[in-house]
Amino acid sequence: MNPKNDTISRSWLITQVKKHKSKLILANLIAVLATLISVPIPLLMPLMVDEVLLDKPASGLAAMNAVLPEAWHTPTGYIFFTLFLVVLMRAGSQAFNILQSRQFTLVSKTITFEMRSKMIDKLGRISIRQYETKGSGGINAHLITDIETIDKFIGSTLAKFIISFLTVIGTAIVLLWLDWRLGLFILLVNPIVIYFSRKLGSMVKHLKRKENQSFEIFQNRLVETLDGIYQLRAANKEREFLQQLKGSADQVRIDADKYAWQSEAAGRVSFLLFLIGFELFRAVAMLMVMFSDLTIGQIFAVFGYLWFMLSPVQELLGIQFSWYSAKAALKRINDLLELEEEHRPVSKVNPFKENREVDVKIEHVDFSYNNENKVLDDLSLHIPAGKKVALVGASGGGKSTLIQLLIGVYRQNAGSIRFNDELTDDISFEVIRDKIAVVLQQPILFNDSLRHNLTLGGDFDEMSLWRALEVAQLQDVISQLSHGLDTQIGRNGIRLSGGQRQRLAIARMVLSNPQFVILDEATSALDTATEAALHKALTEFLRGRTTLIVAHRLSAVKQADLIYVLEDGRVTQTGTHGELVEQEGLYQTLYGGIQSHA
Repeated sequence: MNPKNDTISRSWLITQVKKHKSKLILANLIAVLATLISVPIPLLMPLMVDEVLLDKPASGLAAMNAVLPEAWHTPTGYIFFTLFLVVLMRAGSQAFNILQSRQFTLVSKTITFEMRSKMIDKLGRISIRQYETKGSGGINAHLITDIETIDKFIGSTLAKFIISFLTVIGTAIVLLWLDWRLGLFILLVNPIVIYFSRKLGSMVKHLKRKENQSFEIFQNRLVETLDGIYQLRAANKEREFLQQLKGSADQVRIDADKYAWQSEAAGRVSFLLFLIGFELFRAVAMLMVMFSDLTIGQIFAVFGYLWFMLSPVQELLGIQFSWYSAKAALKRINDLLELEEEHRPVSKVNPFKENREVDVKIEHVDFSYNNENKVLDDLSLHIPAGKKVALVGASGGGKSTLIQLLIGVYRQNAGSIRFNDELTDDISFEVIRDKIAVVLQQPILFNDSLRHNLTLGGDFDEMSLWRALEVAQLQDVISQLSHGLDTQIGRNGIRLSGGQRQRLAIARMVLSNPQFVILDEATSALDTATEAALHKALTEFLRGRTTLIVAHRLSAVKQADLIYVLEDGRVTQTGTHGELVEQEGLYQTLYGGIQSHA
């Protein structure tokens, strides 16, 4: 799949908007009603001033006399009735504004949910290389902060923009009706003010981008520090790392401060331009009282409309800053959606059907990270079906890398990997991973119950759970807990010992009933007695299942039917423990002394 096709483009947004056409039409109709109710309010001023206070009765007073009882036909009655009308109109306008905002909120929440869902789907396809480069903090920022920025723009800013725009247009129309010269003045001044405001806004938009970058760096460091807080405290290094975190937070403060005050300054200067136009307009209006037939009441209405426009114009001037923030957030989201995806071949065959024992062949495989030194160099080995095979070697020899290639986390640069003589390029990794279970030295555990960490959301009966725990030598430990399988284990299983975490991962493997088992230092944290009991229990479970063991412990390695010794990404020795311990080479160096001592 081309990552470009995943991006949130204009056409994608238009498609999403079309899905909510009825809500948006309703929202705009409500906005029109709100404007129609609020815009006439200042027109009541000529009625009060000219017809009531200056005692120049006209059509407005006649209309009030037609609806009011005769006892109210007094200046006081007219004023209180007008006050009632104004309060009613303002309340009605605000009620419609709330309804309009509600419609936009519904649309924005739905669209941002679709965006967030699109990003979550992408997370399942991003290559591990990109995860390692990007960091979880940066991805968190995209899923939370950036989406919220766009949500605010659609749900709040756009809703206010429509109301403000209609209010300014409605005001201009009324002023054109009162006096075409005043209306024309407004129509000319506002676009000029908005033009210069955009120029000012474009000068500070890069600062928002810089602030977001600083925040992403801070978030990455925060996540890394929290994840490693136990080790940092054990090494007495938390002060240094927390100080670095403060430095990142301070950079966020500096960049946020620059954007905040400069964007505020740009907004103030923009509003100053509007106020200058406002004062010019007021001066022109007063001159027109002297040199035209504009009445005192009408000039009050004109001034009322000027104040009436202040808030909408401020909204229109400020929308550019919200737009720059939303645009920057959308770019960062699209940067995530364009990340390189994991290689996922289409499944042409299924070598695991009918629960066949799995035969694995690795032939002339090369691999390097980021085109640097080869980690695997022309590696060839055979893992016979139903047998236990061990990989041993010094750290950095390529053992863990080979595991990652087997489960498709990375793709080899050259050579081939076959399951039951079928190339991995012809098998989808969903099929492969469904039949392979990997138990790592540091298993991934969630801040949830033992049950959830054991089943990972799968549906298993209680008997199956306890049988898996029995194999993993955890049954007695968990049965003694007051909440049993519903015991919460904390972040990364912090409430469990290292050995208990490893045994829980082994129980999870047993529960998944795999055809191919990979144990990567899976018992390194266990004491000798527990490990011996576990190996004894696993022997029966692993019978007939192809097993790959990566370990440094002799107790784990000796179980293998066949052992490969890896050095610098190549197989340098092959044989059983008894054969290899007698040969000169790395294996004898690693285990010969232990064997002699034993």
